Amino acid sequence: MATQSPFSVLDGVFERIAQGPQPPQWLVQEAQQRLVLLINHVLMQERVATERLVPRSGRVVRVQWRQFFVALQVTPAGLFDLAAPSATPDLHFEVTETSPLGLAQSALRGERPPVRIDGAVDFASDLQWLADNLRWDIEDDMARVIGDVPAHTLASVARSAAQALRGFVRSGSARGANAVAPWSGTGPLP
Repeated sequence: MATQSPFSVLDGVFERIAQGPQPPQWLVQEAQQRLVLLINHVLMQERVATERLVPRSGRVVRVQWRQFFVALQVTPAGLFDLAAPSATPDLHFEVTETSPLGLAQSALRGERPPVRIDGAVDFASDLQWLADNLRWDIEDDMARVIGDVPAHTLASVARSAAQALRGFVRSGSARGANAVAPWSGTGPLP
């Protein structure tokens, strides 16, 4: 009995949306600024992280997925800032998974997406260390705004929902792996 993943329909929708109208440049720049603020917020929580980046001051990393990219430059304080458009990257990360659905499924499984890396190995090693050792403590940040108990409750609900979603994705992947042939779209479902 062949079963088709319920997510395969969404993949085509995501592709059409991604190929549709592009956001205005000011919106892209604003989103990139917000990303830099979030990254720096997480970096500032761990002094060892900023100390590790200080020797890399002035280096530029470009992270790209499809036509979307952001170029970040290490500041003398060991944080990141948007790099000048004319800056030559010392390191280039390109996410090779082109499907938004594939990226979402990898994230839900707790896996990192496949990445092609070109450039300075020492800089890449420092960024890998950051990716392995830094985590955003969103519960702590929420507690500063709404209090400890509501923040803990919200975080627990979010963890439970994420765990349920991961289980759903894993079970869907397992069923899809056992499938013999996909449904052709004609006639009754097998």
